[in-house]
Amino acid sequence: MALLVFALCAVLIVAMTRDFDRLYTQGSNTFVMAQSRAYLLGAEGLATLALLADDDADREAQLNRDDLGEVWAREAQPYPLEEGGWLVGELEDLQGRFNLNSLSERAPEREGQRPLTASQKQFVRLVLAVGVENVGEFEAIAIARAIGDWLDGDSNVRPDGAEDDFYSGLVPAYRAANRPMMSASELRAVRGVSPELYTALAPWVTVWPTQPALLNIHTAPAMVLRSLGPDNSLEPLSEFDAQSIVQFREETGFSDKEDFFNHPMLVDRAENMTEARAMVTEFSSWFLLRATVEVADRRTQMYSVLERVNRQINVVQRSTGGL
Repeated sequence: MALLVFALCAVLIVAMTRDFDRLYTQGSNTFVMAQSRAYLLGAEGLATLALLADDDADREAQLNRDDLGEVWAREAQPYPLEEGGWLVGELEDLQGRFNLNSLSERAPEREGQRPLTASQKQFVRLVLAVGVENVGEFEAIAIARAIGDWLDGDSNVRPDGAEDDFYSGLVPAYRAANRPMMSASELRAVRGVSPELYTALAPWVTVWPTQPALLNIHTAPAMVLRSLGPDNSLEPLSEFDAQSIVQFREETGFSDKEDFFNHPMLVDRAENMTEARAMVTEFSSWFLLRATVEVADRRTQMYSVLERVNRQINVVQRSTGGL
């Protein structure tokens, strides 16, 4: 009888210990997740203060521009947390990227001709600049038109484009969105976009704002600057030319848009860059915050799309993930 009681007690203790360990782990995970989220929202608050401080400084200086020398663009530094771990966050100007939603515009067709819009030309140059194997000018034009079909609100197929009749024949089948993209990852679903091409384009494209904004000449990286060119050419700027522009920008800076197009690498083509002149700006309203926190050896990331308008910061989109 004594052995039976002992055995029953042992079984109960093992079961209770297992349940306790499970509940403890669940509670600990919940606490760490809540704590991590609080820190990440704190990083978002700091980013908001930085963007507002920059806006105030620009207003005081009567200078309507955003560049990489301002407080919001400083290099991220990990911030140690009292209970261990760290927090880091950095802001990127989304108007330094090519906006995929600008490809929704349809160029008026002429007899015997299928002209491209200024945004389509810019996209083709960007595709050629990233240099993916087996993707040339013809393929880049077809992809630009397929993206236009993905974005527009109708089911009419553009020349070289793709609508539901193409996507419904795939396995698995799906339909064209026929609306502005809400994530750059939608590009993977568009006809002609291979995994290699998506990976090459991802760092240089955005979908915010959904109504396309102008490209900031003071923040756009060299790869995106290569997408600017003469109206009558689809050839991207050379890597050397773009790097020279970026180096000059870091050392001296451009006083305005005219000064930008007077750069030695652009001045000879500037007369034929009417479309490019209309596509650039000197200030930005859309930013991406990347924040990472490590608590209890668990790392969590958050991405926030921030819009700055009328001295107010709006969080347009927020996503988190664990590592």
